[in-house]
Amino acid sequence: MLTDSIAELSRLLRRRALSSEELARRCLAEAERQQPALNCFITLTPESALRQARAADQVLARGEGTPLTGIPVAHKDIFCTAGVRTSCGSRMLDGFIAPYTATAVARLHTAGMVMIGKTNMDEFAMGSSTEHSWYGPCRNPWDMQRVPGGSSGGSACAVAAGIVPAATGTDTGGSIRQPAALCGITGLKPTYGLVSRYGMVAFASSLDQGGPLARSAEDVAHLLTAMSGFDPLDSTSVDQPARDYAVNLGTDIAGVRIGLPEQYFQQDLDPEIRGVIESALHELEQAGAILKPVSLPSSHLSIPAYYVVAPAEASSNLSRFDGVRYGYRCRDPRDLTDLYCRSRAEGFGEEVRRRIMIGTYVLSAGYYDAYYLRAQKVRRLIRDEFRSVLREVDLICGPTVPGTAFAIGERAHDPVSMYLCDIFTVSVNLAGLPALSIPAGFINGLPVGMQLIGNYFHEERLLQVAHAYQEMTGWHRRTPGGPA
Repeated sequence: MLTDSIAELSRLLRRRALSSEELARRCLAEAERQQPALNCFITLTPESALRQARAADQVLARGEGTPLTGIPVAHKDIFCTAGVRTSCGSRMLDGFIAPYTATAVARLHTAGMVMIGKTNMDEFAMGSSTEHSWYGPCRNPWDMQRVPGGSSGGSACAVAAGIVPAATGTDTGGSIRQPAALCGITGLKPTYGLVSRYGMVAFASSLDQGGPLARSAEDVAHLLTAMSGFDPLDSTSVDQPARDYAVNLGTDIAGVRIGLPEQYFQQDLDPEIRGVIESALHELEQAGAILKPVSLPSSHLSIPAYYVVAPAEASSNLSRFDGVRYGYRCRDPRDLTDLYCRSRAEGFGEEVRRRIMIGTYVLSAGYYDAYYLRAQKVRRLIRDEFRSVLREVDLICGPTVPGTAFAIGERAHDPVSMYLCDIFTVSVNLAGLPALSIPAGFINGLPVGMQLIGNYFHEERLLQVAHAYQEMTGWHRRTPGGPA
């Protein structure tokens, strides 16, 4: 039951074969049962969840509502939720109770979804493993000794483990797609500006984008329909007409042109990963898709450019956490300078401090032109190459991650190795494009994700192709502990 799709659960709710309250109670019970092992939640909200579920049951009893009415959801703990702790996985905000609700969360609530809690994450979304959380690492339900990915690892874990059918995440350099791949679920990073950033605590403002995680492309389509749309409260929100992203699912993909960048399939790519992706591409080709070799020659510059731009923006955004207005404050400061220094040193973890220092350095006088300005020029080059390729093809395909989930602690003290986990994902954020990760197979019992990258605001095409692939295969239906 708890591994059913949103569409299946919605049918049960509308037939009154199941109540939203009963479903919420099952999810909460499952969260309590699995939390000690997985550590995928920071906060559970049973009382408000049951209130929301009862309200959803009343709507359904009247024959009203949306495909999401009564469906449980978990939110990454970077989204503000009025009256509920919003910690960003950090000691800095451990006691912060948000006074308002993020637009993305509010829209899913308006659609009738039931929030059961807030999920674990890398501190301030800085990380690829959820090991940088003040609340301890989250664990991959496919192998408890391995990471679930990050920074939205708690959200991906909660969906993969069957605790909730859907969750929200944020993606600054791959933080939805990478954990989706490592946990064997579907995750979408929308076009920059499609989903409101209002109420989403900022890491790198020109890169951050909220999005959905669920089992299937169909489920993600329903979530995106509810989450997206113009928001006057967000200056980066794009005024696009409302769309139903599920309406074209099931249509023929014959003739869809899929670009295969040679840089994504170089000799240093793990042969087993390459084999899984090539098998998936063969399935798409059998369905009528046209595979075409393409080139993104500047893709190797994406990691260095990203790790200049993102820390620079983080340095600016996190300067507000100073121990004065809200957040962690050190004990017995000697003076104002001591208050600032010790509050930030004690409130932020090692990875956040590292990125703040890098960002401050590249923005400093004498280094701005050499690092930050040059990184922005590389960013433009990467964007222009994507735009050129996407004139020739409908979407681009390759692996989401260069490997499967690694062991907890394996890369914790090797930042460069950790950063390279995002080698196939960060360029998408630099360009502001939409991208989707879907399960494509398994290696030694661990999931492998395939990434589809589309043109601006072409989420419908991504979801159409992903849905077609998932109709042909069953990888997205596999569950930890289930049949192989």
